[in-house]
This record gives sequence, C-alpha cells and structure tokens, in this order.
Amino acid sequence: MDRTVVLRTAAAAVVAAVAFTGCSAVMPGALDQQPVQVEGVGPGVTADSVKVVFVGVDLGRTSQLTGFTSVDAGDPAKQVKALETWVNANGGIAGRKLEAVFRSYEASNDSPAAEEKLCNQITQDDQAFAVVLTGQFQSNARPCYAQRRTLVLDATLVATDDATYQRLSPYLWAPSFPAYDEFVSAFLSSLGEQRYFEGQSQAGVVAADTPINRAAYDAFAEPQLAAAGVTATVSWIDTTDLGTLNAGLNQAAIDFRSKGINRVLFLGGARMAAFFLTAAAAQDFTARYAISSFDNPTFLVNNPSTIPAASLVDMIGIGFNPSQDVPDNGYAFPATEAEKACVGIYAAAGQSFKTRENARVALPYCDAALLLHRASRDLGANLNAAAFGRAAQALGTGYAPAAGFAGLLDPKRHAAANGYRVMAFDTGCGCFAYRGPEVPFAR
Repeated sequence: MDRTVVLRTAAAAVVAAVAFTGCSAVMPGALDQQPVQVEGVGPGVTADSVKVVFVGVDLGRTSQLTGFTSVDAGDPAKQVKALETWVNANGGIAGRKLEAVFRSYEASNDSPAAEEKLCNQITQDDQAFAVVLTGQFQSNARPCYAQRRTLVLDATLVATDDATYQRLSPYLWAPSFPAYDEFVSAFLSSLGEQRYFEGQSQAGVVAADTPINRAAYDAFAEPQLAAAGVTATVSWIDTTDLGTLNAGLNQAAIDFRSKGINRVLFLGGARMAAFFLTAAAAQDFTARYAISSFDNPTFLVNNPSTIPAASLVDMIGIGFNPSQDVPDNGYAFPATEAEKACVGIYAAAGQSFKTRENARVALPYCDAALLLHRASRDLGANLNAAAFGRAAQALGTGYAPAAGFAGLLDPKRHAAANGYRVMAFDTGCGCFAYRGPEVPFAR
C-alpha cells in the first residue's frame, strides 16, 4: 500500500481514537470561589439513601471506525448492581442504602458539550452524591462536578497531577491509579535504573500537549533526562483534530529520524504510543520505545494488524495496572487480597471474568465503591465530600486498589495507587511481562 495512504489511514484512526480515549489529561479549570461544606450531607444524600452514578463508556461505534479491537469488558450495568448489593449487605454508605445508577456514555460523541450535558444529567437530574468516571477526558468534565459539589471517584486512566487534585479538592479522587507527578518521576527513574539511556546522548519524547503534561515534563522529566546526560527532542502533540494530529505525529517521526534518535518515550497517554508506531513505520522510522500503563500495553499486543510487531521488540517501561499490562499466565488472576475481594463480590452476583483484562472496568468500579464504603463508614450525619476526604486520607496503607498493587492515602494524597513494576516486551510470549519486585511510588 502507498505510504501516503497508510499514513492517512493511521491519522484517521488516531482521530477516531481520540474520541475513543480522549486526550488523557485533565486540564486545569478554575473552580468558582465557594465555601466547602464541612458539616451536614452533600447532594444526593437522604436519611435513608445515597445516590452514586457509575459512568460506562460505549466503544462500539468507535471500534467500528478505527478497526481496533478491545477485549470484552462484560456487562457494566450488572457489575454496578453487584456492587450495590454487596455494599448494602455490609452496612451501606454511612448507614444508608447505596442507590447505584449506571449511565452509558457514547465515546464517539465525546466533546466539551457532551461532557457538560452528562455533568448536568448527573448533578441536576440524578442529583448524585458521587460519580464514578470512566473515559471522560474533556477539560471541563471534572471541574463541572466539583463546581456542583459532587464527589468524583475517577476510574479513568488519566493524567492528573497534584496541582489539579488540590485545585478541585475535596471533590476529586483516584481510587485505582497514581498521581501523574509521582508516575513521571518513577518512570524516568526506572528507565535510568534499567540502563535504557546507556550510551545515548539524545532521546525523543512524544508528549500530549496539555498543561499537566508540560508541567510534569518541566518539573520531572527534563531534569532527570539532563541528569542522565540525555538531550531530549520533545514533540508536543496537539490532539485537537485530524490536521494537528497528522502533522504532529508525522513531524515527530521525521524529526527523530533526521537526528538519528533511537530512544523514544511517551508521556500523556491517549494511546499515542499505538498510533505513533503506525505513523512512524510509514516514515521508515523505528526506535527502542519506552511505555507505561498509560499507553495500554495490551492494546499494542491485541492489534497486530495495525501496529508493527517489530516496534514492540525491546520495549521497556513500568506498569501499575495489571489488567492492561500483562497476561494472566505472567501474573496470576486474581493476585492481591483486594483483587480477590472484588472478584468475590462479582462472583456472588453471578458475574465472572475469563481473564483479568475482561475485568479492566469492573476492578476500578469496585475500587471506587469500596473506598466510598470504607471511608464513609463512621461519617453518619456528616456525609459530604470534605468529610469523606478526611476519612479516606486517614486510611493510610489500609486501602489498596484491586486494579493495582499497594495503596497509600494520607493528608497529601488524592490518588491511592502506590506500587508499580518494571515491564518489558517478551518475544517468547509476544506479550509484556513484569520484571522484578513491586516498587512504591512514594518512597
């Protein structure tokens, strides 16, 4: 096939996939000056019940547009019902019945207007106390809920830094995944420890052009690259539309090739790794790549017809989300006590998963429900976002995400994940595999 046709096809897939995955970053949004409620109950709370909305992303139409495949994630509505049943059989939410509502969100229609519509539905029509988000990536999404004093339990693998958590405090929390600051620092440190840059004086960085990503690069990535004696060429990718994506990915490959760069890493998620590999191949560029859970390694493996297999050889990185990192024969399913507990909750309701990847949505749902249940246990009359936050941060290491490894919550942390493992592509299994022990983000 003509290279131009290949590249245009890849770019079209990238654009469609942006609707699929969003820009994988939460951009800062000024929160209206308003007093934070510290006593009494928040919205969606009555004397007898607490309403929580779980958002599920419908990827059917987007998958048809892109041709990419994703492993079946089961029935999210039934998964939500299973969590409601378990929570209510075990004390409810601060002594109240959990009223769990499932809302499906069409990924191909994603836009700021669609996010505002969803926010209005959940905060005004549903009048929810909390929302569990999956796949909401527009810059107005999380600020919208915070402005309505609605607790956000973010189950999206999205780049959110400490500054954003603080700005939207006490409303924004991540029960399953790490804060982006810690991740970037750990990612670069691990690459150094694995001698990824050994013998190299330069590297390429493909980065989503977002305020959070730029701040993390300036604060963590650039200094660590410099300390390793590496000069970086950064390609900031504007994911706004077809033209900017096509130009950005193409130009990145051209620039890297012209400079003789053979080490390339990805920051910001958005499955840019997958789509850059396709665009780079069309430009006759290849390198040794560094990725992470933000790049969804199983997606790379599951789509051999669009992602060149040679691009995966010698890939290295860090993983903190086993359901989208490695196969079960490399990391038994279920593994941790938290994961076993969540699988048990679903099994009791007749919901089972052939593999961990099939549970990639169900596990973060469970994390959100169990964190809300545990932290709210003793709140009684004061069930509001601020009271929840104080109780959650008092859990320390007593809470661990089923979707990951160790957990840690304290007065400075809004993201609970505190463990990762080095991972690398294994040509023997044609998959990614973990190497070495678990390492804490916060040391």
